[in-house]
Amino acid sequence: MALGIGIVGLPNVGKSTLFNALTRAQNAEAANYPFCTIEPNKAIVPVPDARLAELARIVSPERVVAATVEFVDIAGLVRGASTGEGLGNQFLGHIRETAAIVHVVRCFDDPNVIHVDGSVDPVRDVEVIETELVLADLQAVENRIERLGRKARGDKDAVVQLEAAKRLVAHLSDGKPAIAFPDRGAPGAAELFAEVGLITSKPVIYCANVDEGALADDNAHVAALRAWAAPRKAHVVKISAKVEAELVGLEENERAELLAAYGATESGIEQVIREGYAILGLVSYFTAGEKEVRAWTIERGWKAPRAASVIHTDFEKGFIRAEVMSFADYVAHRGEAGCRSAGVFRVEGKDYVVADGDVMHFRFNV
Repeated sequence: MALGIGIVGLPNVGKSTLFNALTRAQNAEAANYPFCTIEPNKAIVPVPDARLAELARIVSPERVVAATVEFVDIAGLVRGASTGEGLGNQFLGHIRETAAIVHVVRCFDDPNVIHVDGSVDPVRDVEVIETELVLADLQAVENRIERLGRKARGDKDAVVQLEAAKRLVAHLSDGKPAIAFPDRGAPGAAELFAEVGLITSKPVIYCANVDEGALADDNAHVAALRAWAAPRKAHVVKISAKVEAELVGLEENERAELLAAYGATESGIEQVIREGYAILGLVSYFTAGEKEVRAWTIERGWKAPRAASVIHTDFEKGFIRAEVMSFADYVAHRGEAGCRSAGVFRVEGKDYVVADGDVMHFRFNV
């Protein structure tokens, strides 16, 4: 399972600079003018997880494979994007393909970096983007209503979905995102959400892009963004795209020293990925052997057969049992043999709910 996150925001807020840092490669053009990114840049990024290194020290595998996140750098949106301004329709289509959104918000002052609206105002900037996303969803649902109206004449399910779509249009028309729609799990609405791919139904991480001086302590722009986000229970991560670019290629000890110099304890990359996992309800389990130590991403609450399917669908179809050790036990007893001796090696059936950090072997037959 790959986690897809779209990076959005106004032009010139640091999205491409952040993307370059996230991918550890300067493969997204960063320039001081709007629309320097036209086609979406995509890259697969390993998920930082210190547990993999601990497992590798015990097993000494041929290779270590981390879980991954796909980041999509989407060109800057502007007022009117929902109606095609600034190539907006094309860019909005790219957002629909992602599971979550990182909304980069400019929270630094620099007269040498152009702002499309002439001044820095993070709350205004967020509301500009969110208005365009809501309007795009409104247009998509209104288009669906036209089709459902024709279909509803002889289809009871279409009638139910049509009524749900009309309620959703009223909700979106009030400027509210689809994720806040109170009836989203009701009959008709659930199908509508799944089929239309509503942008504002996706969870959002607000990424406050600051200068180096504000990494340790919030500046006024970050404070304003946090105050706006708090009543909405929205996630805010503070990051300096410029500092992240400086971290590219450094050894771990050098990275730690540089972060400490700016008053930070972890990189913005790690914060964004951790928050992405949290808002999507994702966890990782591990497989460990001589050939490979690997992290696998699943949704929290998945049972063993479904968790096995991310390795191969045959594992789920022919599931017999799971052999399980917690990460803590595996490390404490120095591997599988130690876990067996200590009596903490467990055999679990198809109803076992996989926990974050489980070290697992699956037995199957097809």
